[in-house]
Amino acid sequence: MATQTEAFARTLIDAQLKDQHWQISDGTSVRYEYTLADGDRADYMLCSREGRGLAIVEAKREGINAADAREQGRHNAEQANVPFVFLTNGNEVLFWEWQREAHPRPVRTFFSQADLERRAAVRQLRIDPLTVAIDTRIAGRDYQLDCNETLCREIGLGRRKLLVEMATGTGKTRTAAALIKRLFSANVVTRVLFLVDRIPLALQTEDAFTEHVSELPCYVLRAGRRFQDEKRITITTLQSMVNIYHQYSSGYFDLVITDECHRSIYGKWRKVLEHFDGIQIGLTATPCVAPPTGNGAADHETAYVRDTLRFFGVDTPTFSYTLKRAIDERYLVGYQIYKAKTVKTATADGIKILRDDIQWDGLDARTREELEGAFVAAANLKPPQPHILLDPNVLERKFTIPARNQAIVHEFRKVMEDGYTDATGYLRKPLIGKTIVFAVTKRHAETLATLIDNEFAHLKPSPEIKYADYVVSGVGQGDDTTDAMARIRRFKREKFPQVLVSVNMLDTGFDCPEVVNLIFARYTKSVTLYRQMVGRGTRKSQGKPIFTLFDFVGVTDAHEGTDGPGVGGPVPEPHPHPRADPRTLVTVDQDDYIDPLTRAWVTMDDAGNFVFMEASEEKANQLGARFEGWLMGQEFTPGQERWLHDVEAQIRENADQFNDFTLDHLAMPPFSLQGGRRHAAELFGGEKPLASVLANLSASVYGAPLQ
Repeated sequence: MATQTEAFARTLIDAQLKDQHWQISDGTSVRYEYTLADGDRADYMLCSREGRGLAIVEAKREGINAADAREQGRHNAEQANVPFVFLTNGNEVLFWEWQREAHPRPVRTFFSQADLERRAAVRQLRIDPLTVAIDTRIAGRDYQLDCNETLCREIGLGRRKLLVEMATGTGKTRTAAALIKRLFSANVVTRVLFLVDRIPLALQTEDAFTEHVSELPCYVLRAGRRFQDEKRITITTLQSMVNIYHQYSSGYFDLVITDECHRSIYGKWRKVLEHFDGIQIGLTATPCVAPPTGNGAADHETAYVRDTLRFFGVDTPTFSYTLKRAIDERYLVGYQIYKAKTVKTATADGIKILRDDIQWDGLDARTREELEGAFVAAANLKPPQPHILLDPNVLERKFTIPARNQAIVHEFRKVMEDGYTDATGYLRKPLIGKTIVFAVTKRHAETLATLIDNEFAHLKPSPEIKYADYVVSGVGQGDDTTDAMARIRRFKREKFPQVLVSVNMLDTGFDCPEVVNLIFARYTKSVTLYRQMVGRGTRKSQGKPIFTLFDFVGVTDAHEGTDGPGVGGPVPEPHPHPRADPRTLVTVDQDDYIDPLTRAWVTMDDAGNFVFMEASEEKANQLGARFEGWLMGQEFTPGQERWLHDVEAQIRENADQFNDFTLDHLAMPPFSLQGGRRHAAELFGGEKPLASVLANLSASVYGAPLQ
C-alpha cells in the first residue's frame, strides 16, 4: 500500500481527537497551523476551555517514525510555552512532558481536554514525594515504610512501572493506601485506579480506603457502570473495566495499582492495563522466582513470573518482603505440617481400579463406554492388565472413593484430639478453632462438610447447628452457593460453624486471623495458588502462636519439600464400596486453576449476597468480554479499532437476536448511516479483507456455546 500523506494522517488525528471529545471546530480548543513566537507553525495547539495552551501536536505522515519529530516538538512547545507534546503519524501517538522527562512514551490515545487541564493544573504544585511525611498510622511497620520510600524514590527517578512482592497478610492494602496518600499530598497523582481480582475484594478495599484515606473519596465500579469523575480512587476488577475502558482517554488515571498483578498480566485483560498512561504499580504475594521447568504446570508458573517481570520491566521486584522474613520478624505466624495419605493414594504407581470395584448400575451411556474402553485397552497390553490406573490427584473429579473421604475426616479428628508425635519424639497438638478445608468440587465440598459435621456432632450445642458448612464459587448458578457471603460472615463472626469447606472461594483474598487449621483435600500443581491458600492461616491473632496445615494430598511435597515440621503416617483405608448412586462415583471437573473471568458472571448486592444478572445482560457481558479478548490479539489501526468498537456495541445491544456478525449486518444502522459496506471496505482495504476480519470476529465471539 502506498505511503499515506501527512494530510491523510491529519484526518486520522482529527478523528482521534474527536474520540476524546475535543471540540475541533470551536476555534478555541483546537487550533490548526498555530503560529509560534519565532514565526514557525505548530501542526496543532490543544488548549483549555478558556483558550490557554496545553499541548503541541506534531503530526507526521505514516511512513515517518513519530519519535523522529521529538526535537521539532520540543522546539515548538518551548516557543508556545506549553508543558506537553504529542508526537503522532496517525497510527502511533507519543506523549511527552518535555521539561521533566528525557524521552516521549507511547500512549494509546490523545488525552482528553479535561485530563490535560487536570495534569497541567497540578504540574506546578508537584513536589518530591520523599519530602512528604508518611502517615505511619496507616502503614508504620519498618518494611511498609521501606516499601513506601523505595517506590517514591523510583518514581522520583522517572520510573513508571514498579513491582511489589509482599507476603499475604503483611498489609499490602494498607501500604498502598499510605503510598496513595503521600503521592496525592505531593501532587504526583490526582486520580487512581485500584484493580482487584473479585468484587468482594473490591468491597474490602473500599472499606480499608474509607477508613485510612477518608479525605480521598473512593467507590467500587461495577460492571455496566461508568466512572465517577468526582471521585479520586476507582476500585474495580478488570472484568468490570473491559467493556468501558476504551471510552476514556489514556490520561484519565495518573496511577494504576493492580493487586495480585500476576493474574492480570498473564491473562487476556492485559490490554486494559496498557490503555492507561498512569504510573503502574503491581502488588503480588506470589514469589517472583521462576519454578523449575519440566512439566506443564511448572512451565505455566514460569510464564506467570516471566510475563509479570517483563511487563514491569524488571529482573527482580522493585521491593520484596517474603513470607519467611515476615514469619522470622513475627509479623505473621508460622505453621507446622501434618502429612498423611490413605493407602490407596500413597502408592507411587497410581490407584489400581478393578472392574468389580466400580458400581456400574445407573451410569450414563457415555461414561460406561469410556470405562469399558479403558478396561479393553488395559486387557490388550502386554502383559494384559485386569485393572486401570488412576492418578490420585484427579480424585473427586471423575472418580471418588467414599472411604477415602471418611478416612481423612477420621484422621483429622484423631490428630485434633490426641495430637501426634513427630520424628524427634515430640508430641504436637494443633490448636482447636476455626478451620478451612480446600475441596475439589461442589459435591466434594458437600460430602466433606457432612462428614465433618457428623464426626464432631458431640461438640455442637444442638443438632440443627452446623459444625461445618461449605461455600463454592464455580461458573454459574448450578455450582455457586448463592448465599456464600452470608455463610462466610457467619464463619468469621459466630462460634459456629467451626469449619468451612471451600471450592475456589477462600483460596485468595479471604481474611480471618482466627483460622488456626488448613486442610488440603485438594491437590494443586500451582505454587502460586498454593502460597495464596497457605496465606489464609498466616495472619496473627490473640492466642495463636502457630497454625497447622493438614496435607492429605501430597501438596506440601511438591511446594515445601519433604522435611515438614510435622509428619503423619498412612491412613488405613478399607476396600472402597461406592454407593449405588453413580453420581458419587464419577464426577467431572477438570479445572485446577482459578480464572477472573469465571467470576464475572456473578455480582453482589448491597447486602453482600451473590445475585445473578438478567439473562440478556449476562449474555451481553459475555459477548462483550469475548469481543475484547479477540480484539486484544489483533493489530488494527486506530480508525479500524474505533469502527470495531461500534460493532461491539451492536453485538451487545442485540445479544438476544444476533447469532453471528457478517457483512449483511452493515446494511443496518448505525453502519448504514456511515456509508455501510463501502465505507467499511475502504477502511480495511477491500471487501475481502473486511469479510475475513468479520468472519474471524464472529467465530471468536459466537463460535462456542455461552456458559
